[in-house]
Amino acid sequence: MLRGLYDWTLSLAARKSAEWWLAIIAFVESSVFLVPADVLFLPMSLSRPGRAYRYALVATIASVLGGIAGWFIGHYAYDALARPILEFYGKFDEFEHLRLSSGDGIILLMLVTSGLAHLPPIKVVTILAGVVGFPLGWFIVSAVVARGARFLLLAWLLRRYGESIRDFIEKRLGLIAGLAAGVLILLYIIVKYIA
Repeated sequence: MLRGLYDWTLSLAARKSAEWWLAIIAFVESSVFLVPADVLFLPMSLSRPGRAYRYALVATIASVLGGIAGWFIGHYAYDALARPILEFYGKFDEFEHLRLSSGDGIILLMLVTSGLAHLPPIKVVTILAGVVGFPLGWFIVSAVVARGARFLLLAWLLRRYGESIRDFIEKRLGLIAGLAAGVLILLYIIVKYIA
């Protein structure tokens, strides 16, 4: 099922309506959808490198708006919508553990790491932020910074290196972003507990 969903999402890049589909996928990825917007963003930017930054802007805005929707789902519709979504993806137990052990600092850190590297998945963090009442203003700022940085970096890499960087991005960007997220977590721990 997941491979079919991935292939369908990838096929949207060839359509005239691809930019609209990018916005829709980026929006729903941040609150309920399993496939990341990168699947559509990468081929679109490779086929039209002159529009890579435009696509990054579309993906960032839609992703942030989707994150806000996830925040509202968590804050106002946890039992009606959020819990069934989390159970469907098998993330409910992980979510409950995070909900019970997370303060504002951890939520902010997760927003940045999930926005940059999908660690943990962005939809889990947006819903969690709403459930615990993380301040919406800080949520929006962190989402703009993290998601914007991710899509703009991808746009820059694709414009600069073209098709040759695609394989690298698809296979290793998650690892690199994960390492960067690990450094952020380590810095947070150092500042919080040592300094």
